[in-house]
Amino acid sequence: MQDLAAGHVDLMCGEASQMLSYIRAGKMKAYAVLAETRWAGAPDVPTIDEAGVSGLHISFWHGLWVPKGTPQDIIGKINAAVADTLADSVVRKRFAELGQDIPPRDQQTPEALRAYHKSEVEKWWPIIRAANIKLN
Repeated sequence: MQDLAAGHVDLMCGEASQMLSYIRAGKMKAYAVLAETRWAGAPDVPTIDEAGVSGLHISFWHGLWVPKGTPQDIIGKINAAVADTLADSVVRKRFAELGQDIPPRDQQTPEALRAYHKSEVEKWWPIIRAANIKLN
């Protein structure tokens, strides 16, 4: 990020909320967001599809995990506390300022996270395998 801002790197694909302050300050130009829809944090930036590269959709998301075996009632309490916090208007405003999208409440469940995580693994694992990407 620092090398891009300093002009040492010409192009970067980064997590949007990390780049938002640079974009808003005019220190970087956003060519597209790698999403199917425009980003609320920078609504004037086109989607990658609108920019002429169809289907290159990469999402950045956040989740909260607990150790295996955590009792369901504890998971429910944690989930309720997080969902209530994300519903707070002050929290929502701050997330919006940071360019972070908050999913709808029905998507803020352990089941929804599990399904989304599974779909991401199913999408990216064949690409990782085909590219022979390995951890060092």
